[in-house]
Amino acid sequence: MFTPFKNELYVDFSQPEPANKMKAALDLVGSQLGRTYPITIGGEQITTGSIASSVNPALFSQVVGLTPDATAELADKAVLAAAEAFKTWSKTPVEDRARYLVKIAAILRRRIYEFSAWMVYESSKSYLEAYADTAEAIDFLEFYAREAIRWCAPHPTTGWPGEENTVEYLPIGVGAVIPPWNFPLAIMAGMTMSAVVTGNTVVLKPAEQSPIVAAKFFEVLESVGLPAGVVNFVPGPGEIVGEALTGHPFVRFVSFTGSKDVGLHIYQRIATHQPGQKWMKRAIMEMGGKDAIVVDEDADLDAVAADVVASAFSFQGQKCSACSRLIAHTGIYEPLIEKVAELASKLSIGNPVEGTYMGAVIDADAYARIHRYIEIGRAEGRTILDPGDANACDGWLVGPAIFADIAPQSRLAQEEVFGPVLAVLRAESFDHALDIANSTDFGLTGAAYSNKRSHIDKARREFHVGNLYLNRKCTGAYVDVQPFGGFNMSGTDSKAGGRDYLGLFLQAKSISERW
Repeated sequence: MFTPFKNELYVDFSQPEPANKMKAALDLVGSQLGRTYPITIGGEQITTGSIASSVNPALFSQVVGLTPDATAELADKAVLAAAEAFKTWSKTPVEDRARYLVKIAAILRRRIYEFSAWMVYESSKSYLEAYADTAEAIDFLEFYAREAIRWCAPHPTTGWPGEENTVEYLPIGVGAVIPPWNFPLAIMAGMTMSAVVTGNTVVLKPAEQSPIVAAKFFEVLESVGLPAGVVNFVPGPGEIVGEALTGHPFVRFVSFTGSKDVGLHIYQRIATHQPGQKWMKRAIMEMGGKDAIVVDEDADLDAVAADVVASAFSFQGQKCSACSRLIAHTGIYEPLIEKVAELASKLSIGNPVEGTYMGAVIDADAYARIHRYIEIGRAEGRTILDPGDANACDGWLVGPAIFADIAPQSRLAQEEVFGPVLAVLRAESFDHALDIANSTDFGLTGAAYSNKRSHIDKARREFHVGNLYLNRKCTGAYVDVQPFGGFNMSGTDSKAGGRDYLGLFLQAKSISERW
């Protein structure tokens, strides 16, 4: 019923037309800053006595928007509203549910610069990073719409004489969706609408650092007439709203993207049976990474250096897929470090509203944490590129930091920083490099550069990550091109944007009728 899926393409912001469109969108969004966006439960708009401000991380004085803080009681109300809506939404034909997603995607496509501009202000994304975020949201919507129709179609079974046997995939119930701040549109929309298109209903608790982007998306859901209660918008602190949702007996599944520590807490919480709970809750968990780029002695160092800098420092290194470890063969170790440092030192840093490559890190906690790891890097290794002292000025600005001669089991090589800090490690051979790469608790993304087929094939077999990239950077997965999700402490092995993903929100029912 729909045309075949294809990915949205990016634009080139070095060209006048895209750059001018983004500047116009920034002016438009700038005129709308500071508004309040209410909690919405079952179509009812609600405010509370506690109001949270979302500010531009690169300009503290600029309030992007305000949202009321929900309470545990409002979280309970939202779950009940979602449970009521599930009674009818779960019976809505899948074709009708899919059309909502395609319509929402069309609106985002028409407003792609506007939604991107919101992320430049609220998340301190560069023009390209924000545009890519919106493009990925469109891809998720279009892809999941088509996938839902495939999943909910009749599934074949082996025939048996005198009987009709079928398998149907059914929605499972109310879900709590807890997305991250670093992809405030793409991941939030993908997590929410994958559940919705399969017939489930959702309580959406947006990230505390980026609630306004989620609020703007929720406005689009309302504009297309999505029935009240199918998605409920409930911003608020994780320790209050998140705890209430993950422990609620009527919540059937929790979809979470975020840090390892928070993910493990949620995983433990939803595994605990609550009074009145009739099911084992499902967990769709996408967590952290300690991603490595492995470089063999025969690699093209200029190409590698450019990819390392893009992987490590775009969006200030605030991606779970970002390169935080560069593992280089001893034969090219020093020349590669020199090339990476030279490129990184030229990156522009500032308020991305002005078109800089790097913006600010997300908040004061991130700023303090990253600077603690910079101090660790100074102590554990050789400083190649130092971002300077912790001085916030008008925004949480942190330049790229590079530390060489880091030991494989040191803190900088093992712990997720989630910032623009690169640890460089020396390997004596390609086998040694893979051993180092696999030595952390994570297994999200990785890249290997080599011109030896035997080494590339070995990486295919032994580099233990969910997303492996060979002779290309370790960030930038496209929907249905590189389904995304990792191993070990990087999550529950789900593949967002993959062809098996919607099965996580469905349950199979086998029906047999004897004639």
